[in-house]
Amino acid sequence: MTAFLLSKVGIAGRRRIGDRLRGHGIGLWDMAVLAALRDFGPASQRELGARLGIDPSDLVAVMDTLVPLGLVERERDPEDRRRYRVAVSPAGRATLEAALREAGEVRDDLLAALDEDERATLHTLLRKAYAGLEPRARIETPPAAVAKRDQAPVSQT
Repeated sequence: MTAFLLSKVGIAGRRRIGDRLRGHGIGLWDMAVLAALRDFGPASQRELGARLGIDPSDLVAVMDTLVPLGLVERERDPEDRRRYRVAVSPAGRATLEAALREAGEVRDDLLAALDEDERATLHTLLRKAYAGLEPRARIETPPAAVAKRDQAPVSQT
């Protein structure tokens, strides 16, 4: 029953955030790539794919969305001129911030029945469960400021 409930809440969340992100011309994977580039800095597509667990061919499709919109910039890797590094652009940062506000509103709506302590507990338990399933979730840890931001209290509005 727990897996069923997690699935139903997840489906509702994906649908709602997907609807909101379409207004910005991006999808969930696009937002994940922008967030990873913002949090960890420029990376090769290979590094980025490994960090996010995205198949290289799927990452090409994400780049085919983000590059024409001017949300990321590709540049030659100064350490290896054969490779390209991808960085989030100023427009990408602005789009990401707007998308994250939308995601926060969706989260607040989905979890409206929970108080602040229950939301924090749910977040902690879900991260723990995810880390148990996905070893790569334990490998990459964002800088302390990002981790602290993720633990900030959620609004009750």
